[in-house]
Amino acid sequence: MKNCKCATYNVNSIRSRLHIVIPWLKENKPDVLCLQETKVDNENFPVAAFQNIGYHIIFSGSKDGRNGVAMALRREPREVLVGFPDKPKEEDRLLTAQINGMTVINTYVPQGYSLDDYRYQYKLQFFHRLKEYIENAYSQEKNILWCGDMNVAPLDIDVTNPEKKKRHVCFHTEVKKAFHNVASLGFVDLFRKYYPNEPGKYTFFDYRVKDAVERKIGWRIDHIMVSQFLAARSQACYIDMKPRVTHKPSDHTVLVGEIGH
Repeated sequence: MKNCKCATYNVNSIRSRLHIVIPWLKENKPDVLCLQETKVDNENFPVAAFQNIGYHIIFSGSKDGRNGVAMALRREPREVLVGFPDKPKEEDRLLTAQINGMTVINTYVPQGYSLDDYRYQYKLQFFHRLKEYIENAYSQEKNILWCGDMNVAPLDIDVTNPEKKKRHVCFHTEVKKAFHNVASLGFVDLFRKYYPNEPGKYTFFDYRVKDAVERKIGWRIDHIMVSQFLAARSQACYIDMKPRVTHKPSDHTVLVGEIGH
């Protein structure tokens, strides 16, 4: 496997965030940028914007214009898989590709709404199906990276005021367990490898919270999870705050991981 710079970003509408994504790609030149919540069907995805700067783009979105996942790639992928192998497919939440000798799994995990909502059970089921998918298809794969908007803050230091969030669908004990069940397949939280005990490092700042970025009120719910093999060869992992403080931003920002020999 060659050097690989990977990033993940929930854009909260790709067409509304092209003014951020395209300049970021040109400046940072990642090998792959995984995108979530693109909010566009396949027919209307802005393909040309990526092709014009020399990037391949693969994507999958639903006709209702919700959810949606994509990958911008410096090289054409060898293999692309959309959704889970079984039906019904999560075509707008899961995208897998073989990139630069590495398997990259891009997920946009359901948010869940509330603990007593059926959509929370759907979220837990999504993690269960994801574990089965990875276990069945990639159990012997040592070059594997799983990233995206996981909608889970795994640790107390990953949220502001954790004591007040114990019943939140992105911080409840049950959903953290579901996340860790997938991670137990051998994944390393790449960001926490480099910042093991540091609080206040977040990838999501709610629009509805006034001055959330300045007040450091946020969540770390976007993750880059890698095999131990890749973790040992990694060089860095960091949160880029520039996309969150620019003009008309997403409520998320970019997380970057660098892997080398």
